[in-house]
Amino acid sequence: MPPTPLLPYYQALEKASQRMLAAARDGDWDGVVRLEGACGLLISQLKHAANRSDLGREERQLKHRIMQRILINDAQIRSLAEPWLDDLNASLGGRPALMH
Repeated sequence: MPPTPLLPYYQALEKASQRMLAAARDGDWDGVVRLEGACGLLISQLKHAANRSDLGREERQLKHRIMQRILINDAQIRSLAEPWLDDLNASLGGRPALMH
């Protein structure tokens, strides 16, 4: 079986994280959740593809830069989500939300 190129998966994850950040900036939390689900699917596909392929030196460097940008996007999304989560907590009467 020929190796599966991995970089397109990382690039797709970066684009999804950019779209998640844009949705968070717009206050579209339903959109953020939908995109988070899409990211989960991409990560699953990436894990499967990674079992059949490796990255070369230059590809690893590009992957590293992509992952840094994804982490920056994630931090910004979390920063934007904090006030929304505080509002949600207050509307629940200060009770911590149950995680399922």
